Amino acid sequence: QVQLVESGGGTVQAGGSLRLSCAVSGRRGSSYGMAWFARLPGQPRRFVSAITWNGDNTYYGDSVKGLFTISRDTAKNTLFLQMNDLKPEDTARYYCAATESYYYPPNDYVYWGQGTQVTVSS
Repeated sequence: QVQLVESGGGTVQAGGSLRLSCAVSGRRGSSYGMAWFARLPGQPRRFVSAITWNGDNTYYGDSVKGLFTISRDTAKNTLFLQMNDLKPEDTARYYCAATESYYYPPNDYVYWGQGTQVTVSS
């Protein structure tokens, strides 16, 4: 069982920055394949970024490449998403997700947090 708790969302103006955090509780510490997804009500989730279980590889959705950075602090069992130059279209609820798979991409991310809201005003 893996528990994920996101924080760091809020309301910012366009061009601003936020750093999302995801505290990870599991038998493997934070050594899970992990990802961030965004979702608006009534719409399918959108892939934002992922990191492999050992941190060797990172992946980004096309719209956030060069703007967002995924990272992890293994000592604190925390996943981060640094979001720079935010745009109104980045507004969504952001979810942290984890998989026990050692492969990328995994079949699915099995564990999910409750999400944290990001609102970008123009």
